[in-house]
Amino acid sequence: MELEHSTIETNGIRLHVVQAGPKSGVPVVLLHGFPEFWYGWRKQIPALVEAGCRVIAPDQRGYNLSDKPKGIKNYDIYTTVEDIIGLIDALGYERVNVVGHDWGAIVAWILANKYPERLHKMSVMNAPHPAVMRKFLLRDFEQMRRSWYVMLFQIPRLPEALMKRKDWSENVRSLQMTSKLGSFTDEDIVKYKEAWSQPEAAKSMLDWYRAFVRRPPKLPEELRIKVPTLMMWGMKDFALTHRMARPSMDYVDEGNLILFPEATHWVHLDAAEEVNHYLVDFLLDKISTQVIR
Repeated sequence: MELEHSTIETNGIRLHVVQAGPKSGVPVVLLHGFPEFWYGWRKQIPALVEAGCRVIAPDQRGYNLSDKPKGIKNYDIYTTVEDIIGLIDALGYERVNVVGHDWGAIVAWILANKYPERLHKMSVMNAPHPAVMRKFLLRDFEQMRRSWYVMLFQIPRLPEALMKRKDWSENVRSLQMTSKLGSFTDEDIVKYKEAWSQPEAAKSMLDWYRAFVRRPPKLPEELRIKVPTLMMWGMKDFALTHRMARPSMDYVDEGNLILFPEATHWVHLDAAEEVNHYLVDFLLDKISTQVIR
């Protein structure tokens, strides 16, 4: 499988983008979360290409080889949404499918709400609808407890220093201790360290969290998701309670929810074969998108 690396201008910045698969294939944009980069989709890209899809996997702004503009305001979630709209435009697509995990899924939720005409379908993994996230952060003590690290990330410079110390040992421990054995191999970790070590990457990745707290999304009055949606959720997520999954589907007009009892936050890596099966069937219209919970 050939991976095509390029730099694409969008929304005033340049994104490093990896593409694969037939150019005439069904376009699928893969949006990673923290602290990953395009490589976080390493187990999905081959399956999607084999199914005939055209895969488009950017490093989101602040990550790996993409631009890292200075200033927390540049990591506002609506700004990151415009990055993806600009990317779609630059590639010449009127509509695409979007798949997101973690922060990438938050981008996907808002993208689907604001620009439904630009999407065929959406799949989100282990990230709730933004309205549900807000409710749980304000009212649910379990989710407040799980989100303690978000407040730690607000401190200037300290989180960056903690991440970098002892050759990124805390980042590595976090990935391997919160996932199933084998989801992050030693070879994978080498690639992650290379991405984290890019100039200004540590600060820029954390600025997503800082922007979320200091510039919280102003949710629109109409919160419905009219794009057919497949949500997949690893129930052993350390950071986000699976109790947010079903309420998120209440905002979806047409969709399926699939829970993975033994998978963690990293469901796309822990249960890659199953995730790929459902994802391909969903994107290629092999399963119904009636609301199933």
